[in-house]
Amino acid sequence: MKIATSWSTEERPDIAAALYEQIREELGTAPDLLVLHCSVTYDAREVSAALHRCAGDIPVHGGTSCLGVMTQAGFHSENARGIGLLGLSDPDGAYGVGASDLGEDPAVAAREALSMALEQAGCAGETPAMIWMTAAPGNEELLIEGLTSVVGDNVPIAGGSAADNTVSGEWSLFSAGQVHENAVVITAMFPSSEVFFAFHSGYEPTGKGGTVTRAEGRKLAEIDGRPAAGVYNEWTGGLFSDSLEHGGNILSQATFSPLGRKVGEVAGLPYFQLSHPSAVTPDSALTLFTNIAAGDEVVLMSGTEDSLVSRVGRVASSTLRTNSAAPGEIAGALIIYCAGCMLSVQDRCDEVVQGLRDALPGVPFLGAFTFGEQGCFLGGENRHGNLMISVLLFRK
Repeated sequence: MKIATSWSTEERPDIAAALYEQIREELGTAPDLLVLHCSVTYDAREVSAALHRCAGDIPVHGGTSCLGVMTQAGFHSENARGIGLLGLSDPDGAYGVGASDLGEDPAVAAREALSMALEQAGCAGETPAMIWMTAAPGNEELLIEGLTSVVGDNVPIAGGSAADNTVSGEWSLFSAGQVHENAVVITAMFPSSEVFFAFHSGYEPTGKGGTVTRAEGRKLAEIDGRPAAGVYNEWTGGLFSDSLEHGGNILSQATFSPLGRKVGEVAGLPYFQLSHPSAVTPDSALTLFTNIAAGDEVVLMSGTEDSLVSRVGRVASSTLRTNSAAPGEIAGALIIYCAGCMLSVQDRCDEVVQGLRDALPGVPFLGAFTFGEQGCFLGGENRHGNLMISVLLFRK
């Protein structure tokens, strides 16, 4: 197993081809899988076509990333523009990518994309060691349900939802030679060596919480029988008082105060799936970027700039410790970091990268800034969350 990355902030029609040639030169061979992320300031079809012309039928998995990307070389965003490519060479492994438009039934789309990925890997009917997912935001829970209906609950699923720069639906997704807008892209991984994964956040629970008593989809209407926005405002000390009367966007304000749901415990310590409130509705409900249901227990979470900056490096370090692995044993990594977190610490992204460098010295990685994160917790639970960090490490 060998991994290389390349990146640029240049605006050139052939930039993807240039990045591919860098990857091929460093690997000394054609890669067996390519992962592509770029900001929406690039022409997605131009990027995809340029890469396809030189990479041919090599499986390509990708999606747009908010403002740019990060690699071991730094945070790459110039005038909201950045592109990164990761190439993986593993001739003894097998990798396939499939893509399907979400259509009327996202779960069916996920199954179709997985079937295509398994077929391309030459492993139809087999169970992959890992599933990597990138999708248009909005239906992530249904996509995970579709995948687990095929592979069961014991295959880790991770990845991040495609993003743009303004939450205006301009995102794109990539597979070999193709660009998609409202789709899911799935990579089925059968690596020749181990993969290690982690799913965490940079937030801690407060002592404030309650029970969801009315909700539908991604709209949280009531907590403990009261309008959810009013309860949330009380928990945060009146942070959203100005939005209560007429409603409005609270996305930026809520970044450091998301809602959490306990998923499980490790050594007596709980771990949480986070939901980012995006708006207060005129009827004092909250809209979220995750599904939520009546009966769910929610707790107010709290984060700081420092915690969001340092956490991703700490997650990478803990992933190594959990698996008794040393940085020198790691060929490379894929990092998913919430775009909302990135925007909140944008002027400190170099510190975020340095934290990863400290945890993974000499290890190439590609990081995307996403509008939703998917991952597998230590207890084996595959979940979709917000304001989260998803890490995938490949052993040499």
